[in-house]
Amino acid sequence: DNVDLGDLMFSLCYLPTAGRLTITIIKARNLKAMDITGASDPYVKVSLMCEGRRLKKRKTSTKRNTLNPVYNEAIVFDVPPENIDQINLSIAVMDYDRVGHNEVIGVCQVGNDAESLGRDHWNEMLLYPRKPIAHWHPLAEVR
Repeated sequence: DNVDLGDLMFSLCYLPTAGRLTITIIKARNLKAMDITGASDPYVKVSLMCEGRRLKKRKTSTKRNTLNPVYNEAIVFDVPPENIDQINLSIAVMDYDRVGHNEVIGVCQVGNDAESLGRDHWNEMLLYPRKPIAHWHPLAEVR
């Protein structure tokens, strides 16, 4: 049942003094082809979640016609240190479509409530403030 949807590499960096959480979307690889052409037009949508509610969302630019896009785009959220433990980031790699609606290629989560790698990556970021920590995350299907 485990479909290979590809992987996303991003770094997390937290500045407790400024209350700034930066996620830098670096690149993706081996994305699942969503278009009949055998490619996709991927962009990444990052949602700042708190107790299941979406507080803010930002997205990267769209990369045309590729399954291995490179973004190197930083997205910054303001998260005061007293709230960092309630926050999760929900990250979706989307396929942009001019016709119809944009489809989700795959998702991953980081934060206290995330599973395995998503939680480890988050904890590592908290352990080393002010230092960007990058990891590959396998994309999962939307449940």
